[in-house]
Amino acid sequence: MMSLLSLMMIRLNKMQIGVAMGIGAAAIAMNFLSCVTIPKGAKAVSPFRKDSYLGKWYEIARMDFKFEKNLDHVTAEYSLNPDGSIRVDNKGYNYVKKQWKQSIGKAKFVKTPDAARLKVSFFGPFYAGYNVIAIDPEYKYAMVAGNNLDYLWLLSREKDIPAAIQTAYLKQAQNLGYDVSKLVWTNQR
Repeated sequence: MMSLLSLMMIRLNKMQIGVAMGIGAAAIAMNFLSCVTIPKGAKAVSPFRKDSYLGKWYEIARMDFKFEKNLDHVTAEYSLNPDGSIRVDNKGYNYVKKQWKQSIGKAKFVKTPDAARLKVSFFGPFYAGYNVIAIDPEYKYAMVAGNNLDYLWLLSREKDIPAAIQTAYLKQAQNLGYDVSKLVWTNQR
């Protein structure tokens, strides 16, 4: 017959295993929810000049999703935080609700700052991919891919983009598998 001490040790071991499994499951869930990827076949710009990318960008087009639904006059402003991460300040005008919407987040490089693979968060520990996959030499026009083919943005330092650059970016996006007919063209006027 087992002693009381032996029974208590068995219960303690089971509880420790349960706690360890719970912590492990939570870690896996956090990793899954914060999945930071790049669409298959896409390559982040490298070398990447972070300081040249900072500043204000106008959204020219996007794959629509709930956080940007009904927004025009969308801008993104990037600046350095004291801890070295990048402050992301997104603004847009909701033409249905007739009010401005703003979201502040932060971005961090997935690996090194010389490759344009970042992870961005607007909600605490949950990150999504932010991958600059095309940019001109003067850092005036950019194409950004999210985690998958549901997320794509065309950005410009001006309120429009030259037709030749737009055509090249759309062709590149199509070659990656994006359905560019689903792009929402942002009113900047």
